[in-house]
Amino acid sequence: MAVGTNNFRIEILTLCGNNIKESGEQCDGSDLAGASCTSQGYTGGTLSCSASCTFNTSACTSGGGGGGGGGGGGYVAPATSTIFNGRAYPKSTVTLLKDAQIAATTVVDANANFSISLSGLSGGSYIFSVYSEDNKGNRSSLLTFPVSVTSGATTTIGGIFIAPTIAVDKSEVKIGDNIAIFGQSTPTSEITISVNSAEEFFVKKMSDGSGAYLLNFDTSVLEMGQHNTKSKAALNGEITSFSATIGFTVGTKNVFAQLPTKVALRGDLNNDSRVNLIDFSIAAYWYKRVLSAEISAKETERLNSDGKIDLIDFSIMAYYWTG
Repeated sequence: MAVGTNNFRIEILTLCGNNIKESGEQCDGSDLAGASCTSQGYTGGTLSCSASCTFNTSACTSGGGGGGGGGGGGYVAPATSTIFNGRAYPKSTVTLLKDAQIAATTVVDANANFSISLSGLSGGSYIFSVYSEDNKGNRSSLLTFPVSVTSGATTTIGGIFIAPTIAVDKSEVKIGDNIAIFGQSTPTSEITISVNSAEEFFVKKMSDGSGAYLLNFDTSVLEMGQHNTKSKAALNGEITSFSATIGFTVGTKNVFAQLPTKVALRGDLNNDSRVNLIDFSIAAYWYKRVLSAEISAKETERLNSDGKIDLIDFSIMAYYWTG
C-alpha cells in the first residue's frame, strides 16, 4: 500500500504480525481464519500461527498419541521499524530527528542518495524531521513530516528531497556591485533563486557535479535597503521546498559576511552554533515535560536555568535567533 504526499511517499512493506489474516498468509497472530488442528488433518490439539504467518502444528495431536511434541511454537512479533530514503548533498551528513530528538545520522553517497534505518520503535504517531549540512558548514532548512508507524511492520518514507543550502558573500553590498549567492544541492539539478525586493526576481542556475551552485547577482536593479534571498531545487520532476531565507542590505559599502562558526550560543540546543527552527522544535518537544539529563544541562547553561522549558526560554531563543 502506498500513500502519496507533497515530497515523499509512505509504503508499508509487510503486514505480517498485525493479527489480521490477509492474502498470501495462512494466518496472522490470533487470526487463524477458522482453521484448527482437525482442519489440518490432526485429531486434536491447539493450532497456532508462526512469526512467518504460517500454521504451527507442533501442538496438534494425531491418532491416540500424546501431545504433539516439538515444544515451543510460541508467537514472536516481528520488529517495528522505519526506513528513510532520499536525496541531499554528496558526502554530506544527514541528521534524522524523532519527536525533536536526534535519532540517527548517515553520510550521503557520491550520487547524493541516502538511506536511514530506525528500528526498535513502538507502533504509533511520530514527528520526524531531517536536515543536512553542506561542505561549507551551511545548514539546510528543516524538513518535517508526521508518520504513523504500524506495529510489527516496516514503514518506508521515500522521495525525501532536502532543500538546498544558501549563503551570501556580503551582509551589505554597495548598490551596483554584485553579491554572490551560493549553496549546495544535488548534482546537476535546476536551482531557482529568488531575490526579494519591491519586485521579486527569479534566476535559474544549474548545480555542478558536486551539487554546488553560484549566482553573481547585479544589485543595480535593487533599491537601497534590506533584501532577502532563498532557493529551491528541481530534479527529474521532483521539487524541494524553499531553503532558509538569508538577508542582506543594499547600501553604500561592501561588508563581507562571516563564515559559519562552531561556537556554542545561548539558545543553541543541538550544538550547531545556530539558534533556529531545529532548536525551537527541541524546546517545543520538552515544553511542560520533565527534562532529560542532557536537556536539563543545556537548559541550565543556555536558557534561563529554572529546570523547565517555558515561554521565558522561547523568548531567549528569539533574542539569539540566527535562522
